Amino acid sequence: MVRELLPVPMQDTMGGDVYSGIARAAGLLWCGRERAVPGENSDTVLVFCHPSSNFVGHYALAPTAELGVDAVGVVTRYAGNDTQVVLENCVADLGSVIQHLRETEGYREVVLVGNSGGGGLAAFYQSQAEKPTVRDAPGGGGTDLTRATLPPVDALVMLNAHAGRADLLSGWLDPAIVDEDDPFSRDPALDLFADRSLPLDRGWVSDYRAAQAARMDRITAWVRGQLDELDRRFGGAVPDLPFRVHGTCADPRFVDTTIDPSDRDPGTLWGDPQSANLRPVTLGSTSTLRSWLSQWSVADTNAHGPDCLQQVSVPVFVAYGTADKGCFPSMAEQLYDAAQHPARTLLAVEGSGHYFEGPRHLLSDALTEILGWVRRV
Repeated sequence: MVRELLPVPMQDTMGGDVYSGIARAAGLLWCGRERAVPGENSDTVLVFCHPSSNFVGHYALAPTAELGVDAVGVVTRYAGNDTQVVLENCVADLGSVIQHLRETEGYREVVLVGNSGGGGLAAFYQSQAEKPTVRDAPGGGGTDLTRATLPPVDALVMLNAHAGRADLLSGWLDPAIVDEDDPFSRDPALDLFADRSLPLDRGWVSDYRAAQAARMDRITAWVRGQLDELDRRFGGAVPDLPFRVHGTCADPRFVDTTIDPSDRDPGTLWGDPQSANLRPVTLGSTSTLRSWLSQWSVADTNAHGPDCLQQVSVPVFVAYGTADKGCFPSMAEQLYDAAQHPARTLLAVEGSGHYFEGPRHLLSDALTEILGWVRRV
């Protein structure tokens, strides 16, 4: 197999939220493609998407091509830059890719695979492709999706996905942080990393969840106030500001595997939970005001996967790894339950982690199931 770079012209120009002037001037989205037969296109293509991860080298591209179906890994305008993601613009970028694959590359059938954080994005895309309603991002700076070119796909796959970025962060925020400017100012009564016996007391977990929601509400209220202040001071000349969020990896499920039980070991995708919670490698640790409302705010985001899937008419396949330390069984079940098509399918990949760690056959077996389903529906 040979990995190809696939340049895709954007249907609109990148705005000032993209750092690279070269990228803005080029107006191209660079995707990765693996073809089953070199120099030829298969009838069907699987398109793997995520709001900001660079999927040019996605682990499933070559294995999909080895099974006889072309695979494309999408890179949006926000490649490697969670800080400024506006999901409405990611939807427009997906539209550019899918239009190119259909009209220029000539693929007859397009299957959109939302992997991890791409699950909510894929569901959001298809819901808007079928019935566009969103005219801007919640905080501004977004594409008018009622005027964008968004070709519908033929099927959706949710692969080790969660309900959406806002939903995920709502379960990960550390409620022990009492001063947003001081990560060391903590409420010991809400400290997940204090000396607590396992399994965690369920009453304490309930209080913890309520405190997480309250912290998210406080941040969101502050963000809205900052946007109002920007408008008051600058009249739109300064559209956005960056800010930091401490403590973004403190889900009780990371330490207590009896909550949302599965085959996983304790820990996170980044190792020890206490370390991951304060390091800048996890989700949402830096954001802009507009990006917060679009991708992280439960009250504002348009990309809550289950809500979007209820508006989708195409078949949906949900696959999850039972040893995944980031996306848990209830997340997959929530997506599956929201799907409306009678051909919806739920697959548990026994022993597989978030990135299909483990024996090589775990990924190939899952892809075989997915592709067999694609052929049937």
